[in-house]
Amino acid sequence: MKKTSFVSKQADSLQPSGIRRFFDLAAQMEDVISLGVGEPDFVTPWSFIEHSFHALEQGYTSYTENAGMIDLREEISNYLLGSFGVNYDAEKEVVVTVGASQAIDLALRATVNPGEEVLVVEPGFVAYVPTVSLAGGTPVTIQTRPEDDFKLTPQLIEEAVTPRTKAIILCNPNNPTGAALSRKELEDLANVVEKHDLLVLSDEIYAELTYEDVHTSFPAIKGMKERTVLISGFSKAFAMTGWRLGYATGPQEIIETMVKIHQYTMMCAPTIAQHAALEAMKNGKPSVDHMMKSYKQRRNFIVSSFNEMGLECPNPGGAFYAFPSIRETGLSSAEFAEELLQEEQVAVVPGDVFGESGEGFVRCSYATSLKQLDEAMRRMKRFVEKRV
Repeated sequence: MKKTSFVSKQADSLQPSGIRRFFDLAAQMEDVISLGVGEPDFVTPWSFIEHSFHALEQGYTSYTENAGMIDLREEISNYLLGSFGVNYDAEKEVVVTVGASQAIDLALRATVNPGEEVLVVEPGFVAYVPTVSLAGGTPVTIQTRPEDDFKLTPQLIEEAVTPRTKAIILCNPNNPTGAALSRKELEDLANVVEKHDLLVLSDEIYAELTYEDVHTSFPAIKGMKERTVLISGFSKAFAMTGWRLGYATGPQEIIETMVKIHQYTMMCAPTIAQHAALEAMKNGKPSVDHMMKSYKQRRNFIVSSFNEMGLECPNPGGAFYAFPSIRETGLSSAEFAEELLQEEQVAVVPGDVFGESGEGFVRCSYATSLKQLDEAMRRMKRFVEKRV
């Protein structure tokens, strides 16, 4: 008798995260310096933690509203207006989620019909393609080019759009390349978005970590607010990865639909995390500025180190990742990462896990101390010199 599989085809087709694979390998070894997982090495600022303690002492241990505490949603709205010039109704256009990842998932499930296409820019965050598929959509990847510093161009969108295209996912600044789009570049993309009547999911989780120019939020571009779901959260710039808190803002119809899905699948984001985030929104800027200054120093160090050892590396405009080319070694991205880990105990992520256009590159997170980065660069230089 043939055994029936109870696993759905969509779920069964998912591949394990390539990032986690190398993180798990590194965890089993001694004396490993990990440049793999994109997580700040800073502890969550004390004032955020203290605020959560006070909330516990005052008995805030129950569910919040499905969309999140109204006080927090108001502060998010105020923050976005003050920081990026985009104005949202806290009651109707903001939802607090369990990390930015859940916000992406909710936005896709709320907007994508079976068979509709969603454009995914690559190299890109590994969760985009699977979440599009799980929402019933068809992911269509756009391969950006190293000669364009991995920046999305209007021409690339034009080449990928079909009559079935519903939406496009942008990540600005980008994970894994660190590419940051200017206002002019975003305005050029907006013209194509409007021409083809596309919905935009704008993942701006690294917005506060923009080093050279002032970050431009996509919904701040003329005509884009009504067709954009803005995704962000507290994990990266606010060093709150383990608190699992994010948010989405956008048109009322979409946000209300996201809240409906959220109330049946998650109820609400963690109450104590929401109280910590409330303090982050109100008084977190000095801590963020301090961390960003440190990241910028580390960025300058790691980029110059890669270029000095012969691994061409563009200067990332944001986030906390460097994306050097390893083609000079003659190794594939996977071979480079595996051999580097085994020989020198340095963990990096092969570029191809972020899409085909990432082959020939590796992602290195510089969200670790300068001391650790210095030692990692010494080891990598030794490794590269044997092969170049």
